[in-house]
Amino acid sequence: MSIPQSFIQELLSRTDVVEIVGRYVQLKKGGANFMGLCPFHGEKSPSFSVSPAKQFYHCFGCGKNGNAISFLMDHAGMNFVEAVKDLAQQYGMQVPEEEGSPEDRARAQEQRQKQNTLTTVLERAGEAYRKFLKDSPKAVSYFKGRGVSGSIAKQFGLGYAPEGWRTLAGIFPNYDEPLLVESGLVISNQDDGATEEKRYDRFRDRVMFPIRNIKGECIGFGGRVLGDDKPKYLNSPETPVFSKGRELYGLYEARNALREHGFALVTEGYMDVVALAQLGFANTVATLGTACTADHVHKLFRFTDAVVFSFDGDGAGRRAARKALDAALPYATDVRSIKFLFLPQEHDPDSFIRAHGNAAFAEYIAQATPLSRFLVEAASEGCDLQTAEGRAHMASNAKPLWMQLPEGALKLQLLSELSALVQIDSAKLDALWQAAAPAPKQYAERAPQNRDGEHAEGGYSKSYGSQEKPWAKKWEKGTGKSSYRKGNNGGGDGPSYGGAASRRVRPTSRADHATRLLLAHTALWETLSSEDHGMLCALPAPHGPLIAWLEAQLHEHGPLTWSALQADLAGNTAADWATQLMAEANVDTPGADDTAAELRDLLNRMLVERIEALQTEAIAAASTDPTALQRYKDLGERRLQLVKQLEKSQTDAIMQG
Repeated sequence: MSIPQSFIQELLSRTDVVEIVGRYVQLKKGGANFMGLCPFHGEKSPSFSVSPAKQFYHCFGCGKNGNAISFLMDHAGMNFVEAVKDLAQQYGMQVPEEEGSPEDRARAQEQRQKQNTLTTVLERAGEAYRKFLKDSPKAVSYFKGRGVSGSIAKQFGLGYAPEGWRTLAGIFPNYDEPLLVESGLVISNQDDGATEEKRYDRFRDRVMFPIRNIKGECIGFGGRVLGDDKPKYLNSPETPVFSKGRELYGLYEARNALREHGFALVTEGYMDVVALAQLGFANTVATLGTACTADHVHKLFRFTDAVVFSFDGDGAGRRAARKALDAALPYATDVRSIKFLFLPQEHDPDSFIRAHGNAAFAEYIAQATPLSRFLVEAASEGCDLQTAEGRAHMASNAKPLWMQLPEGALKLQLLSELSALVQIDSAKLDALWQAAAPAPKQYAERAPQNRDGEHAEGGYSKSYGSQEKPWAKKWEKGTGKSSYRKGNNGGGDGPSYGGAASRRVRPTSRADHATRLLLAHTALWETLSSEDHGMLCALPAPHGPLIAWLEAQLHEHGPLTWSALQADLAGNTAADWATQLMAEANVDTPGADDTAAELRDLLNRMLVERIEALQTEAIAAASTDPTALQRYKDLGERRLQLVKQLEKSQTDAIMQG
């Protein structure tokens, strides 16, 4: 759905962000703003500020920030369109659709209709399965044997699919309806040479677990056999409304418990989720017969800042945990907790609790292996650290894991720990890994130009210290200066950002270039922190609204190509501007590593500017707000971290030639 930007601006002008946030967070007046405990991370003293004047919230602890729409997205797990619709309903506004070509409108309407129809069909089947459960003593006996109460069965919508091959023909009179196949409820086969199509129910003689999206709509099913037939578990196939690589079983039911418990427990099966909810751990979800993906992790971090992955202690459990580690590494920021729980081989979570009790299981969770330790264990597996060869092998194993971590204190600490284990100085190990990375492409050095066609300033004029930086000389050719000029709206004219891939034609602003990189390489969005997301979405138009639209698209569909985005942009007010922005990228495309490094360096510079503006506000509020000085100090520490990262990226660029 494409929503006009004019409507979004009108909606935000009517919305009181203090009122919206205040429904979820207890706020108290503190100077010109309202303060409260951050709903996105655990804290004892309030660092979460809501500004009625700017209609903006910001947490000085975890960096979460945004407007009323982004708050509903981050706190309630809504996507962009859902948040807009929710706000519009609260304020009695009708959400219009952006006018596009008749073909575009027809295509969008057809897609929405299909999705709505598929969920309606699946809901109807789920209702039938629930009725069949009441009439099946063996299915009821199975759930009772697993300790599932009637209230939990009702909460999760549990059901039963009878043994017959065409049971659903009694529910759907038109059994030949194509939607039954498209929804995954019915299988259609036609043998070679046969003139008639054979249709039969996908799920037969199985207890049924409806899979719901975050809105509570049924989008698929999981079925478990009651006997020893294979496969033991059977999932709905991929459909227009269901993708097992992006959905988590039980997330809709667990959404409130995630915040109450403070963490998400990720298990491997439907019954784990249901049984643990029965036993007091309602904050449990499960992957859907597939390894944990980055989409799963990203979705979980919309609801909590702590995730514990639970696996069996056998070899298969360890392999599954290793895949979860790869998916989680890009999200392991300094304010998040990621742990790995390995149960004794003879237990799953359900049997462990029944054998040892809730308290013992809670203690087991508390002592789960932190991501940092599991990374070290994974890197050292099979390596003899008593030999130089073994230590070199470990360094080789550790590099791709460590490189996936976002910049921050955790990454620096792990570098020190790994360097001690492989007996190489941390600075040398870092240089070794960076040198082994793919060499940056060489771009012709050309003087950047601003909108008026004049040469723009480059380099780093904001000298963070009096001594001239050794890398500043690198940019003198073609720029005329080694100074860094701050821009407007998060993007100064002709920035000379360093990093591995910066020797190219500079765009007119940092915001332009960040937007361009994200539109061309949408997978990079998943590597960014909530601090980055909030800053980018809060940029003035056209950048901020376009990036907010991009986030909604990626949340719904996953990474997309620019051509796919361009088609979906048809009719959007930012469509022409975005198309022109991408057309102006008359430069070679860097490799994935180069692009990620360039974007990270660029965003760090934009964050520095944003923090400086927030520090100015904190100083201005110090006379009336007793917490303002502490905010100023916290911001200063964050700014210093960013500056150090910027200096390091420049030094690395020089070392790489």
